[in-house]
Amino acid sequence: MKSFFSMFVKSAKEFRHIKCITLTGVFVAISMIIEMFSIDLQFVKINFAFIAIAVIGMLFGPVVSMFAGFACDIVGFFVHPTGGFLPAYVLVAGLQGFIYGLVLYHKNDSHSINFTNNESGKSVDITLCLKTIVARLLDIVIINLLLNTKLNLHYGFIPKQAYSAAIISRIAKNMLELCVDLPILFVVLPVALGAYKRIGTERRVTT
Repeated sequence: MKSFFSMFVKSAKEFRHIKCITLTGVFVAISMIIEMFSIDLQFVKINFAFIAIAVIGMLFGPVVSMFAGFACDIVGFFVHPTGGFLPAYVLVAGLQGFIYGLVLYHKNDSHSINFTNNESGKSVDITLCLKTIVARLLDIVIINLLLNTKLNLHYGFIPKQAYSAAIISRIAKNMLELCVDLPILFVVLPVALGAYKRIGTERRVTT
């Protein structure tokens, strides 16, 4: 329990580092660029902007990624203004960032989960893969299916008579998208984490 709460302290302390602020700003900008290429359908919006937030959460934890989620939604409104500014969606975006940071934060890894091939005897660390699956599923269920659908209904973006169709459409869309999301995350997250750690190692060596 102590290590769980210490994660939030570690994450908050990330704001002290220029590298954290710089990289967070870069990935927020990347999220905005990805958002530009989203596809709007009748009841669903397909985009991969969450990948940038997932990277921020993995590198800097739930506190930083929560504020990054806030920033993405607020900046996104001014970059792509559609309709009125709705604070509820800002809170949901922050919660999305919080989820990725909570599950993926690399500094909170107290142990690793390894998969061993009985034939070759080789062991592979699958911790990040499992955490990625959990984080994306939580995002889909809590953010996409529950909160966003409810807010869209509340604000009239989904007619009440079309609510059931919207739920079915969102479930189908998210399950299909999950098949694409996970392989992308399996590639992007380890590469981003490896590059981040190499940068830190190189700086320590040069100093």
